[in-house]
Amino acid sequence: MNRYGVLAAYIPAFANIVGECNTIAARLHRDEHTLMLVRNLRRFASPKHDDEFPLCSAVGRRIPKLELLYLAGLFHDIAKGRGGDHSTLGARDVWDFCQLHGLSEFDTRLVAWLVEQHLVMSMTAQRKDISDPEVIQAFAEKIGDPMRLDYLYLLTVADARATNPDRWNGWMDALLRELYQSTRRALLRGLDNPQAQDELIAQKQAEAVRLVARYGGDSAACAALWQKFSVDYFLHHSPDEIAWQTRQILAADSAHLPLIVIRPVTLRGATEIFIYTHDRTNLFAYTTALLDQRGLSVMDARVMTTSDGMAINSYQVLDQDGTPVNDAQRMAEIRIKLAAIITAQQEARIAVARAASRRHRHFPIETRVSFAIDAPNQRTIMRLTTLDRPGILAEVGAVFQQCGIRLQNAKIATVGAKLKTCFSLPIAMRRQSPAKPH
Repeated sequence: MNRYGVLAAYIPAFANIVGECNTIAARLHRDEHTLMLVRNLRRFASPKHDDEFPLCSAVGRRIPKLELLYLAGLFHDIAKGRGGDHSTLGARDVWDFCQLHGLSEFDTRLVAWLVEQHLVMSMTAQRKDISDPEVIQAFAEKIGDPMRLDYLYLLTVADARATNPDRWNGWMDALLRELYQSTRRALLRGLDNPQAQDELIAQKQAEAVRLVARYGGDSAACAALWQKFSVDYFLHHSPDEIAWQTRQILAADSAHLPLIVIRPVTLRGATEIFIYTHDRTNLFAYTTALLDQRGLSVMDARVMTTSDGMAINSYQVLDQDGTPVNDAQRMAEIRIKLAAIITAQQEARIAVARAASRRHRHFPIETRVSFAIDAPNQRTIMRLTTLDRPGILAEVGAVFQQCGIRLQNAKIATVGAKLKTCFSLPIAMRRQSPAKPH
């Protein structure tokens, strides 16, 4: 239909995107991208493709009207290049189309809503901390009901895969799946009944204890260790992560630190590099610089100092081709290099190994830095949003080193398209009175 001009004749607005370059994925025209998206949606409904995306296939079987999803896919980018917000303009176009073709008011509103909101799930997954209950609650309130969530999830996955198939990886798949599942639980629980923080932590700890017990772990030992952890640790780690890291710490010999363990593939489709050691100045800066030198991209990081002065750093990393690190020899090399730099007695110069690609240098992402005083915890919260590029974490760490800043905690999230990185870095200044936040 597209090849012979039928789509452009039947849907006049579609003619505007035929042959037009898609600025997101330059190798596809906008019409090609749109038809690839529809193809992806169709595969979710075909039993022979169930093994590709099992959750999408399961959700697709619950969708009451697949034709509404196909319509949303056809119109999601139809207004690009016309000036203004293409999502809003596309929603108007599809509203008129649905009304002209006699769709019910309910179906029309659903399709128009999908077109208008087709980016919100991807942006939430990539730019926000989806382990934060408040983020999930706010997103659930925007979605409104489980049926809309089902439709939007399928549209988002199909769109992400069609935008640039080479950029799609297990990390992005896992982020969207986690956001979908967490939001669905919130919607089924009821928007007027958000989960309390204490309840969420208790649930995570109970599940983590169950997982630790599979390997002969002791619940009392877990509880004793967790007394030294911050509340943020449990809010921003999954039960699987808590259990795995707890097992590593409990099994470690305190006389032979640092403990460095590499888990080849996590539930998020990345490689986890876990470090447990006595806290030291510039630990974050040194470790992120070394990971950059080894050609690894840090997709997510959790940095914490326990109440007894131990550092717990966890990095979710991907190789340069967007895949986990599976080579045993390379993992052993990373482990040895990390141990050497952590135990070094002298301060080392932090160097960034890789230059930004030409593609990254041309993205006009504005860098934003903001500070907030957290007086009860005697610390300053710094939030940084900037263009993601090789070595960005190492550069931030080097600045901390130069300014005499001692990192207490960190949350880092990198967008799946690798265009933007968001940091949340609670910091405390070195050489300052602990009575004053800085």
